[in-house]
Amino acid sequence: MFVSRTFAARRAVLAVSAALAASVLWGTAPAHAQAWPSRMIKLVVPFPAGGPTDTASRIVGQRLAERLGQPVVVENRAGASGSIAAAQVAKSPADGYTLMMLATPTLLAPHLYKKAGYDTVKDFTPVATVYDLPIVVVVNPAQMPSVTDLQKLITHAKARPGQLNYTSSGAGSFGHLSMELLKQMGGFEMQHIPYKGGVPAITDTIGGQVPLMYADLVAALPHIQTGKLRAIAVGSPQRVAMLPDVKTIAEQGFKGYEAVSWGGLLAPPGTPKAVVDRIATEVQQILAEKDTQDKLLTAGAIAAYQAPDKMARRIQQDYVKWGTVIRDKGISNE
Repeated sequence: MFVSRTFAARRAVLAVSAALAASVLWGTAPAHAQAWPSRMIKLVVPFPAGGPTDTASRIVGQRLAERLGQPVVVENRAGASGSIAAAQVAKSPADGYTLMMLATPTLLAPHLYKKAGYDTVKDFTPVATVYDLPIVVVVNPAQMPSVTDLQKLITHAKARPGQLNYTSSGAGSFGHLSMELLKQMGGFEMQHIPYKGGVPAITDTIGGQVPLMYADLVAALPHIQTGKLRAIAVGSPQRVAMLPDVKTIAEQGFKGYEAVSWGGLLAPPGTPKAVVDRIATEVQQILAEKDTQDKLLTAGAIAAYQAPDKMARRIQQDYVKWGTVIRDKGISNE
């Protein structure tokens, strides 16, 4: 029987289409159609190795790899409060194989750097929050022996207008912004002495060069425990387990005050919802594990899961709230 070339070609196309449909149905799809994940996932950390963001990423990344059955490789890309890494991730393929651990400095970097290269609110897909990192007001007890709580600090500052200095890990750091908000709410003045990093700032606070600091709890806790620093207030809305006797700032007369540094997973814009939801579900279950919670706590962080929609609202709220402080105070990292 004669069969035209056109008819034969059409029949061949139909046969291939049927084979492809069958392969998808029976789980034997070609590589490009395989279910996610089918290869390594890259988790970008926008800070150097060893810090709380890096530590949390490695703790969660390891468990995520075990649960997904694919490697999760942590890649550190530090610089400009994380904005260098964030700008690159925002332009990465939206295929679920590139994630970034957002931290508060990176969230706020577009307010502090004119050429950050991304919009935190618009240029990412929120996946899940991972941890809260409490911050704490600490004083040098030898320099300020009578300052044992927040109200005594404010009284001390008001008696010395413009003379009292405080430090943080840097200009535009979360400790800097949080203290500026507290000063605004409390109607008192102190001068900010910025340092390049939390370690030198804490070292000089212990040494007495600067009498107080708004510090990350993870960095300050060992020195609080040895008595070299005295914690007088925490910025989180609830007291923290590591310092159960230290009152929150809200408890000490500043209702509604809240300053919590935090971290969570972001994906490039357009990442499929099914992939985002899968990762979020896995992260929720990972953070519910006591072993994970204990490991994060050892690193000074508190496991804190929020779903993609709640993370999106938190990003928006923090971006507006702290952006207002930055603009009102004229703060810049340039």
